[in-house]
This record gives sequence, structure tokens and C-alpha cells, in this order.
Amino acid sequence: MRQFQILLFILVFTSCAVDRPVGKTEAEVLFKESQELMADKRYILATEKLNTLRSQYPYSYFATSAELAQADILFMQESYEEAAAAYILFKDFHPKNKKMDYVIWKIADSYYNQVPSTFDRDLAPAIKAIKYYNELRSLYPNSSYLKDASTKIKKCNEMLIAKEKYIADFYYRTEDFDSAKFRYTNMVSVFHQKEIREMAVTRLLEIGLKTNDDKLCRKYYSQYKSVFSKENKKSAEKTYFKCLKK
Repeated sequence: MRQFQILLFILVFTSCAVDRPVGKTEAEVLFKESQELMADKRYILATEKLNTLRSQYPYSYFATSAELAQADILFMQESYEEAAAAYILFKDFHPKNKKMDYVIWKIADSYYNQVPSTFDRDLAPAIKAIKYYNELRSLYPNSSYLKDASTKIKKCNEMLIAKEKYIADFYYRTEDFDSAKFRYTNMVSVFHQKEIREMAVTRLLEIGLKTNDDKLCRKYYSQYKSVFSKENKKSAEKTYFKCLKK
């Protein structure tokens, strides 16, 4: 019985040893183990391996990779707020890392995945997502991670426009013209889509007419009359000249 127990211990010990990945250092082995665990979606065990690597081998080549992998685990677990913070921290501490385009992409995607389904909720993540997608486009115009950036930026912008328009229209309907003017002016400055500017400038002309503010009418009609379509140009002109006559 004693010999059987010894034999069983040897078999278990050698089996565990054989099952471990091959690496030149223990740090490399730990990192490879974490990658296998991540592939199997065993994120808690993978995190433990990475924590061990970073604490016991902080100056290893794989310590930096472990730091990035921990951010990836947070993303895979759909902890997007924590993932964004982890990627930003990595970006700040390793600005020259060769995977920086990947890091910026993951920051942007972390925020994008926090964007709510409707525009009546907090859209701060949409603003941040646009910021980092644009940073990726600016710094790495040939990055493979850009393929869906334009689509995601467009979706974020559509939600931001919808929310801003909803608020501006509310102020306009309730005749809070100062607040409405501020919102429509902001839309003209921030959003560059022709149809959005046309709508906002139309409202500003109407506010100018309603509040006897001919300076407002002059400013926005002279600067943005080119945004009007053929269908709406005559109506805009009519509002503009009425505003001047008051």
C-alpha cells in the first residue's frame, strides 16, 4: 500500500510537470499558463497566474505583457469601466509599447460598450469612445483595428445629436429661448453634418425672429446660408427678412 501511494504521488507530480507549458523562465511559463486559462475562459485562475508573475518577477520581460493581459481579462469579463481604466493606466506607463494601437483601440471599445441603448441616459462614454477612436485614427492611420471605428463613431454621434436635439427642441417648445439658443449654437459648432446644421440654423433664425434679435439672424444666416437645401432655402430667407424688418 505504501509503495502504491508513492507511485501515485510520482505520477501526479510528473503529470503536473508535463502539463505545464515550456518556457525559458518561470515568468514565461506563468504567462503561457495564463494565456491558456484565458482561452478556456478561466479568468480567475488566469488572473492569479498573472498576479504571481508580476509580484515575483516584476522586472521580467513578461511583466508588461501580464499587465496588458489583466486589462484584457477585465474586458473579456465585460467589466468595461474597469477595463478602460486598466488600459489607460497601461497607456500612461508604457507610452512606447509596440501594441499601443491595440491598447487605444481597446480603450475606445471599452467606452463604446458602455454606451446605453437609448439617448436619454448618460452619454459620457460615447464622447470618450469618439475621443479614443479619433486618437487611434490620428496616430495609427494604417492600423488594422480601425476597420469598424468609423461605424462606431457614427453611431455615437447619432446618439449625441439625438440627445442634444431633444433637449434643444424641449427648450424651444417651452419658449426658454436663451437655453434653446445655447443648445442650437452648440450643435452648429460641434456637429458638421449639413442636415444637422440646417436644422439648428433654422431654429436660430426662428428664435431671432421671436425675440427681435436681428443680430442673431444676421450672424447665422450670413455664415451658414449655404447649408440650406433647395427645398428649405426660401423658407429660411423669408424668416431672415422678417427678422430684419422687426
